[in-house]
Amino acid sequence: MSHKQTDNSADSDNSHSEEIERLLTEGVSLDQPAVSPASPPAEASYPANQTGGDLQGAIGLFAEAAQDMATAALELSLGRHFACADFCNQAAEKAAQSVSLLRFGRRSMYDHDLRTLGATVGAPEDIQNEMAILSPFHPEAFYVNTPPEEADEVINADQADSYVKSARQVLRWARGIVLSP
Repeated sequence: MSHKQTDNSADSDNSHSEEIERLLTEGVSLDQPAVSPASPPAEASYPANQTGGDLQGAIGLFAEAAQDMATAALELSLGRHFACADFCNQAAEKAAQSVSLLRFGRRSMYDHDLRTLGATVGAPEDIQNEMAILSPFHPEAFYVNTPPEEADEVINADQADSYVKSARQVLRWARGIVLSP
């Protein structure tokens, strides 16, 4: 940005926008209109009119999902398997909610059932299935039957690795919608 900003809130917004651009290596411009750049899939149950979309919010939330995905991989490498699964759950939720922001201009309500969230935002069946795999790892639900001190023993490394793969599939799907040119 070559023009000088005099408003402190504008400087803060610009700094935030530049950080998001830095995080996303896809070359997405934050100056694009706030409408969905992707054509809606034929099976989608959301309105074709995308005028209520929030592109900047969607990109920011997708960046958070990508950060959670990186944290999940780190937790896996450290042997903290529940933390890995938890971050996979969060990454999938934020990825789906980024699609919601783009398509509806708001986050979608749901009850920690990621399959339901996926259906709400128009995810295909295979993505809803991957999201369902990650649903049990929301801490409120998980800790009902598992004491926190036993969480990492309940999930082994192979299971945690499979949760990383599921979350990555959800992120790839969302990236194709939120970051498409």
